[in-house]
This record gives sequence, C-alpha cells and structure tokens, in this order.
Amino acid sequence: MKKTIIINSEFMGEVNDELSRKLMGSFLRKLSIEENKPERIIFYHSGVKLIANGSPVFDAINLITKAGIDILACRTCVNYYKLTDKIKIDYVSDMRTIISILMDSDNVITI
Repeated sequence: MKKTIIINSEFMGEVNDELSRKLMGSFLRKLSIEENKPERIIFYHSGVKLIANGSPVFDAINLITKAGIDILACRTCVNYYKLTDKIKIDYVSDMRTIISILMDSDNVITI
C-alpha cells in the first residue's frame, strides 16, 4: 500500500510557534523509525522550510532520507521562500509530478 504524507506548514498546530516546531520535529524523528513508513513526504507552502539547510529539524530530515523515505518539495514554494540555494535540487519537484504521485498513492495523509 503506497502512502504519501503532505506537510504544508513548518509548524504542527498553530497556537504556539515554539511548541508547534517541537511537535513537528518530534513527528519527523519518530516517523523515521516507524515500522509502517510512508514511501514519500511532499512538502509545500511553508513546509518547504523544514528541508532547508539550517532548519531546526534538519537532523530529522536526514533521518527520514536515511530511512528510505523520498522527499519532494514544491518548486513554486521553494522559489517563493527564496530557498533554492538551501534545498537539495533532488528534492525539488514540479506540480505535475506531485499530482501524479498523489493520484498513484493508496493513502494520502496531510499534516
């Protein structure tokens, strides 16, 4: 069963930025060791900030990629936040590819 996770914000929740950042970091770290992993995670909107060099959760992103989970980032979002030089080019994708992946997934989970 193909699973895809969509992360559309750098925060998990919206009440407290510090807490929301901690929750997102914890989620990503735990996901990397989860037995039932998704095949990929798609980052868009401010979620692309999480995969940029210097991100407070960049260690978790490294764990995720080492666990074999593919990472994709929306090119439009990466350009909008001026992160082109801070995100691996391998991660950046276009909307056509993202749509294709979503339509091919059995489960899509939005965080």
